[in-house]
Amino acid sequence: MREKQIEKKLSEEAKKHGGIALKFVSPSFDGMPDRLVLIPDGHIAFVELKAPGKKPRPLQLARHRLLRSLGFRVYVIDSVEQIGGMLDELRAT
Repeated sequence: MREKQIEKKLSEEAKKHGGIALKFVSPSFDGMPDRLVLIPDGHIAFVELKAPGKKPRPLQLARHRLLRSLGFRVYVIDSVEQIGGMLDELRAT
C-alpha cells in the first residue's frame, strides 16, 4: 500500500467521525506533519503519514517533538489498520 492510499483512507475515516483531515502545508517550516485532523468537540492532532515500514526523517522527528512539547498530539501512521485506533484515542482525550 502506498502513502497516498493511507492518506485517502485517513480523510475518509475522519469524515465518518464527523471531522476533517486537512492537508497541512507549511512552506517556511519544513518537516511538519502531512495532515491536521480535526474532529468534533475540539479534538485536534497532527498526523505524519508514511508508506508501510517507512520512518520519519530526523527533521520530522524534531518537529514532532516540538509539537508535542506545545501540548499537541502527533501520530505517525504507516498502515490503514492504525487509523481507527488513532481516531478512537483522539476522541477519548
